[in-house]
Amino acid sequence: MRKNLIPTALILMTAVGLAACSPGGGPAPSASSTGPASASTPTGTPSADTETTAPAPSPSAEAPTAGPGQGNAELAIMIKPSESAKAVNYTLVCQNGVPAAESKHPSAAAACAALKKNAALLSPAPRATDQACTQQYGGPDQATVTGSVDGKAVESKFGLRDGCEIAQWKAAKDILGSTGGAV
Repeated sequence: MRKNLIPTALILMTAVGLAACSPGGGPAPSASSTGPASASTPTGTPSADTETTAPAPSPSAEAPTAGPGQGNAELAIMIKPSESAKAVNYTLVCQNGVPAAESKHPSAAAACAALKKNAALLSPAPRATDQACTQQYGGPDQATVTGSVDGKAVESKFGLRDGCEIAQWKAAKDILGSTGGAV
């Protein structure tokens, strides 16, 4: 009799586990549930550990807004002139549109001024699917910028593969510290 209990228990546990993992399977959480999955703060907002079905806000919602900003930034900038070339790295730290002493950037004053003038330079809007771009090649240069501008996270990539990318690079050239390729 004992030999039959173990396989039966395993099958039952597997079936219950699969039902709980499948869409619509298992019990729905109730308003009176307790534990980490239903934890909320005193204000009624879910805690960081709460599982939700709502999509996370898009990164653009957290991006700096277009137009004048505070001019505060902490950025790591990497320029790679070609696939085989060694990357060039810069650090840019701005306080109220003025470069801080720890900035290691070829044109820190111009970069900080550009960020203060337009805080969204490093957060270009996604390219529209129906947007036509000139088929010109500006070079193999690539740039990556990570950090924060006015307290908002920034993670941007720049290239020169077509006219749209070239325009974005030119707009951010003071921050990138490079005009890039043949632009």
